[in-house]
Amino acid sequence: MWNKSYCKKAAALGMATLMPFLMAGCGNGGGNSEDGGALNITIWDTAQQDGLNQIVKEFTEETGIQASIQVVTWDQYWTLLEAGAQGGDMPDVFWMHSNEAQKYMANGILLDLTDYIANSDKLEMDQYPQELKDFYTYDGKTYAIPKDRDTIALWYNKTMFDEAGLEYPNEDWTWDDYYEAAKKLTKEDGTQYGTAMNPSGTQDGWYNIVYSMGGSVISDDHKTSMMDSPETIEAMNYVDKLVKECMPSPQVMSETALDVLFSSGKIAMLPMGSWMVGSFNQNDYIRENCDVAVLPKDAETGKRVSIYNGLGWAANANTSNPEGAKKLIEWFGTKEMQQKQAELGVTMAAYDGVSESWKNYTDAFNIQAYLDMLDNSELVFRPATYSTVTWENQIGEDLKAAWNGESTMEEACKKAAQDMNEILAEEQ
Repeated sequence: MWNKSYCKKAAALGMATLMPFLMAGCGNGGGNSEDGGALNITIWDTAQQDGLNQIVKEFTEETGIQASIQVVTWDQYWTLLEAGAQGGDMPDVFWMHSNEAQKYMANGILLDLTDYIANSDKLEMDQYPQELKDFYTYDGKTYAIPKDRDTIALWYNKTMFDEAGLEYPNEDWTWDDYYEAAKKLTKEDGTQYGTAMNPSGTQDGWYNIVYSMGGSVISDDHKTSMMDSPETIEAMNYVDKLVKECMPSPQVMSETALDVLFSSGKIAMLPMGSWMVGSFNQNDYIRENCDVAVLPKDAETGKRVSIYNGLGWAANANTSNPEGAKKLIEWFGTKEMQQKQAELGVTMAAYDGVSESWKNYTDAFNIQAYLDMLDNSELVFRPATYSTVTWENQIGEDLKAAWNGESTMEEACKKAAQDMNEILAEEQ
């Protein structure tokens, strides 16, 4: 629950605008259920809506409980939840992300699912990754059921590779091969670049390189930054080389979404999460010209690493239909609906062993690469703490100095470590 010590902590983290929201989370406001208990579901990905609509339709047919999905953009999503909690008009059921989960769980914003899960004869929680289950548990209570599990793979433009006479990325590739290909695929006139990444592109970007090269972002106890470790700095110097020689300008990458650059034929390679497959499958240019492979491995460590994450289905603690919300979240979490999510191409499932059918929903790409990353690489759960958004944003700002040539990458990494440690200290 909200308390005075948290108020001080939040203010110190630069989150003063969030305080009314957190305080309101313990108020008596109700949810926005309508029509005698209809549930409002809010998500942020249009590409997943059709498949989830089918799953929700079956839920209504089974239970008689009406439910509907609305989609808002990522940025608007968190604004909506904050404003909704403050005004008592949050969605009933929604996605929770590792960036934000600890804040919401610690402050009474989410519905406690612990007893419902324990008494369910439909859920098999032992079939979910332990790290995901642990992450959506706070102070011994569970506040979300895992929705999915994602990995990162390498998208590439086959047409550009063919024109350059280069072999396609494969499982033998190292990050050295990636760099060499990126250089050859970069044209001096600025019409085409080998790859792209930006300072805030963490899970689907430079995090994977750092961890494969033996570095890390945060200590195992999540109390200390590792941005200034020798291994991390070495990996980031490699990233710096890519930025300077093989990518669009930092300004272009900050102003234009990387998937847009890829789908418009501006870049030849792009590490990207499995959550983008649905959107890419709807893009004619990508379907015609592109495919996907596993990420490269590091030549020295031999590691092929994917940062992975997973969303959780959560509910408003003040929903006016808590039993309906619990039943819906339970429905999403059953083996049958996790299987259907995969079959419909919504995304990979969180439930162990049912994502094999996901690769078959489209024949346009080799999305087996994502399953190979799941089964045959070192998986690192996305680094996250109470104030993930704050310190990740700060790291991004610090790295921009190196991206823009205003400092060395080593200086930027050391500055990022210092700033991150100050933020982490406020969590203790």
